[in-house]
Amino acid sequence: MAEVPKKLIVVGDRVLVVPEEGEERTGVGLYLPPTAVDRQAVQGGRIVATGPGTPVSEPTDIDDEPWKLTSDEARYVPMQARVGDFALFFRKAAVELTHEGTKYLVVPQAAILVLVRPPRASRDEFGEFDEP
Repeated sequence: MAEVPKKLIVVGDRVLVVPEEGEERTGVGLYLPPTAVDRQAVQGGRIVATGPGTPVSEPTDIDDEPWKLTSDEARYVPMQARVGDFALFFRKAAVELTHEGTKYLVVPQAAILVLVRPPRASRDEFGEFDEP
């Protein structure tokens, strides 16, 4: 019987990154100063998965008691990072793991310094790009 590959599920406000090896220039054209590369203060990589975001509590009305709320659906502050973005982040905040022979880094959204997002085909009325 063939074994089904396991799926990594990212939780909270974290992203799963395939790291790019430290160089002076990243694959997306960002130049890193030698001090950042030498000390490995920052690192970059492609985001392959994101968590749902930061969980928030259910807002309540003044007239209602909190225990009367019956919503089972969790609410989250959405992530700014998206799958496919290139992220430049603080290396010390990342946790390294290997899954089925591939090296990944789990990075909290707060440790991300810059996102490089590939252009999309069209923009909506708010100026945001459409999802692929």
